[in-house]
Amino acid sequence: MIPISGVLMVIIGILVFELIIFLHELGHFMTAKKFGVKVKEFALGMGPKILKFQKGETLYSLRLFPIGGFCSMEGEDEDSDDERAFGKKAVWKRIIIVAAGAIMNILLGLVMMIIVLAPEKYFASSTIAAFSENAPSSQYLQVGDEIQSINGYGILSSMDMNFAFATAKTPDMSFKVKRNGETLTFDHVQFGTTQSRDGKEIVQLDFKVLAIENNFGNLMGQTFSQSFSTIRMVWASLIGLVTGQFGLNEVAGPVGMTSAISQATAAGLEKSFWDGLSNLLFVMMVITFNLGVVNLLPIPALDGGRLVFLIIEAIRRKPVKPEHEGWVHFIGMILLLLFMVIISINDIIRLFTS
Repeated sequence: MIPISGVLMVIIGILVFELIIFLHELGHFMTAKKFGVKVKEFALGMGPKILKFQKGETLYSLRLFPIGGFCSMEGEDEDSDDERAFGKKAVWKRIIIVAAGAIMNILLGLVMMIIVLAPEKYFASSTIAAFSENAPSSQYLQVGDEIQSINGYGILSSMDMNFAFATAKTPDMSFKVKRNGETLTFDHVQFGTTQSRDGKEIVQLDFKVLAIENNFGNLMGQTFSQSFSTIRMVWASLIGLVTGQFGLNEVAGPVGMTSAISQATAAGLEKSFWDGLSNLLFVMMVITFNLGVVNLLPIPALDGGRLVFLIIEAIRRKPVKPEHEGWVHFIGMILLLLFMVIISINDIIRLFTS
């Protein structure tokens, strides 16, 4: 039997995920209204309607499955003679409307990053301050070394360093550091390893880094640098998925993300309310940056795919035939739905076996 706390965590996870989707669609909605586009429906969730109300020309609905949402505009996917149709607006306005959802997610991520970082007394730098006793890496690295890259992955913040170690395949790593104004490269820096609960070997960090005092200037600097690192981490993960560095078991859909939100929040609440809230905000931040980045990819049916056609229209000074664009997006949607089904099945299997 699932404990009440577990059910509450799942509910929190669903609500948080839908909040991120809501703000994404709100970006499309607000810019569409700003530019005079007729919005036919603003929906949260997918599938059959469970709640709905009409206000003015727009139907607002809550749908059964909490796995997405949409902002349906007049003339978005079909020809329309309505002067307020999406297709009747200047191409630059349509580009802003389409990109607004992803931009909203990225702005939300920045706000969440500030909230997560603000209570910290210090931030972690990328400069080595001390080594653990008998640290293998101390044979190559020194106190005062400013780490510039690990295994070719550029280090701009502590988040980059965490990602580099988390994705390291072996304890034999390549480091580029700045030492006394000189850039040095070490190709075989050794580290110890430990095993995770599932038996996976994890490279163990054996040094500490200098602390950065939390003041307004450093808080703003860390907010933007760590936000950039998070976005770069999303790109690196996507590239790793395409190149085979990561497998499908390391990809999460809505079910997996809800589970991750719930688990992170529950783990934090075991320590304190703030730790639970901080964990929740951190996972939300990663997901909202993820949603913003992925939606800007030039994939049919996603915002990025639509942007490609709009950019082509801006260059050619005439739109691609609607039926041609429609078929591209339709095929893309079918492939995306198929991918989501596979990922969701994988998520459910992990949920019951992990």
